[in-house]
Amino acid sequence: MANVDFTYVRKEMVAAREAPSNAKGIGHWLKVNLFATPRDIIFSILAIAFLAYILPSIFRFVFIDAVWTGENRTACTTVSQGGALPDGQYGACWAFVTAKFEQFIFGRYPLAERWRPMTVMIAFTLLLIPMLIPKAPFKGWNALALFILLPTVSFFLLTGGFGLPYVETQLWGGLMVTLVLSFFGITVSLPFGILLALGRRSNLPAIKMLCILFIEVVRGIPLITVLFFASVMLPLFLPDGWTFDKLLRALIGVSIFASAYMAEVIRGGLQAMPRGQYEGADSLGLSYWQKTRLVILPQALKLVIPGIVNTFIGLFKDTSLVSIIGMFDLLGIVTLNQSDANWATPVTPVTGYLFAGFVFWIFCFGMSRYSLFMERHLDTGHKH
Repeated sequence: MANVDFTYVRKEMVAAREAPSNAKGIGHWLKVNLFATPRDIIFSILAIAFLAYILPSIFRFVFIDAVWTGENRTACTTVSQGGALPDGQYGACWAFVTAKFEQFIFGRYPLAERWRPMTVMIAFTLLLIPMLIPKAPFKGWNALALFILLPTVSFFLLTGGFGLPYVETQLWGGLMVTLVLSFFGITVSLPFGILLALGRRSNLPAIKMLCILFIEVVRGIPLITVLFFASVMLPLFLPDGWTFDKLLRALIGVSIFASAYMAEVIRGGLQAMPRGQYEGADSLGLSYWQKTRLVILPQALKLVIPGIVNTFIGLFKDTSLVSIIGMFDLLGIVTLNQSDANWATPVTPVTGYLFAGFVFWIFCFGMSRYSLFMERHLDTGHKH
């Protein structure tokens, strides 16, 4: 058998693969990505024609004919920024969003006390940013402040106490409730999901059966049912005089639901681990928890980053279901304000939902992009 220079072959393969990305000019990009084959040409032309047909109308509705300022519905039903519109058509009523913006963020939280949720949001942002930067120092202290200290301080700051007026959670709403529910659900579901996944793979029959039962029962029930049970049915099983805050019930319901789904994502990562990793850890004399913490879990979590982030995104969007128990997240408060007679126009609902959809997209897109960044950052294997 003739000798083969595999190093040379590998370099040639890498060069061939990277050649298109190194080529200059938009013409080459269009040819490679849109017009490479006759089928690609047909589908590209159809897609471009569809976009050319629909995008001008959307752009005109959202920007050109939109009304950006006004005191009430009259501004959005008479004249648009681009002039009078024919056939009773109107542009987006962004004046409605401007007028209701603070309610969309804070709900019915008292005006004089809105500095409190703003302080919490600023502190959350300042702690989250270094937590998301891989090379930022003091990760342990940062995590302690973000996941322990901040929730504790935020509880008293938002609800009241230590000289601050008490604010009922019934007055909370808007984006604030969406962020509180999603942050609490994400923070609780990941560690509980890991424990449930480990329990489901345990060699102890009782623990394994309990984890399987919990996961399968919760996954088989819609989130609306879980929230309804936590809000309406749970108080019936409590002793007389005992009660739970409605927000607390929602937090528990969302966390339980997300934990069950997270457990299956983590279990997929654990099952994907080669058996040699377990045997190698055993050969070093590591205990079960040392093996799991130092060898298995770091690799398993890296494998299922897309599934974990997908669960987080689904949880963030599912917070809108708390309207079933009388709480108003971002989408709920937008829908509630559409009934205001001062802003009742044909385009008010569409504008409100466009705003809510854009906010949800911003957060979900950000989580998705960070997931891709972490995948690339942690992808240290199989590199030449």
